[in-house]
Amino acid sequence: MEQSETRENAAVESGKARETASAKSTAAAVNAVEPRQASPAVVPAKPMAGALPAQMGPMPCPTCGGAGTEGAAMMTSYVYALGDQIEARYPLASIEKEMAQATGRTETAGRTDQQAFHQVLSRRENRYLARQMCWVLMIQGLETYILVPRDPADIDLLCSAIEPHDSPWISLVIGTRGPIAPAEFCNGLMIPIVFLDQLYTFSHESLIEAIPRPEGADAQQFGAASRELFDRIMQMTDNAGATDEHRALNYLAARYPAIYAKAAEEFAGNFSLSAVEVRPSPLSGARRLVDAIFHYTNRNTDFTEKFFVRCDVTEAFPYLVTKLSPYYDR
Repeated sequence: MEQSETRENAAVESGKARETASAKSTAAAVNAVEPRQASPAVVPAKPMAGALPAQMGPMPCPTCGGAGTEGAAMMTSYVYALGDQIEARYPLASIEKEMAQATGRTETAGRTDQQAFHQVLSRRENRYLARQMCWVLMIQGLETYILVPRDPADIDLLCSAIEPHDSPWISLVIGTRGPIAPAEFCNGLMIPIVFLDQLYTFSHESLIEAIPRPEGADAQQFGAASRELFDRIMQMTDNAGATDEHRALNYLAARYPAIYAKAAEEFAGNFSLSAVEVRPSPLSGARRLVDAIFHYTNRNTDFTEKFFVRCDVTEAFPYLVTKLSPYYDR
């Protein structure tokens, strides 16, 4: 009897095992035909409107002067401007009132309003006011740029630039152009901001006197020729020092004395300065090169001579590539 019961139990267990194996094989077959749906935890989510997908590059920055990281250097807008003067303005009424109190604490007897203003703003204890001021570069009498120094120490340069002088002074501004200033930034004045890298201020006469005079050249004639060429460059239409062409011309006017020597030589030979133009150089490639061409026309024969200088204007500080040479039309 016991052996019979044992055989029956073994048969029952064997049957259960066969049923289990059959169920597993059936489930595997079903899975092979109808795969399971992916778990919600691993289903990729659809990006929401306005979101930046991870696989996309950085979005263009509308106020950074560039479109993303690639080509940002090429998109940056530089400024190399020659201005009439720099003005310090009050961005808020509270700053003006604070300045009035600081002036009352300073001995300003015998000084004009502009002299007193410069004296108070230049004092070390009033540096907090100088940092709050809105510094505006004027070009041909027009408000052109708001200057923001990169280095706080450059506040001294700005304070020196507003010192009153008997003769007009010139300001050379080198920097990077930023966005248009919001209305609240400078008491409603909405013009481009320039992040200041370097600032030079000098008088018209000091520039002319600093230009090396060619041997044998008459001092008076050379000064007159240099002054006329410099004025022609400054008075060119829309020369705000923001385009490659104007940056190159302003660089040459401030840093390259050979153009003044050539002007004096041509004037002495009865030639007049008939035109100044700047063209992209045919040799431009990875670098941005421009040719500044000076036209001199004989007053008797109308024969025109041309001379050119090639400059690299790729970055903030232009530099000379080719010295002054005769130019021939192609």
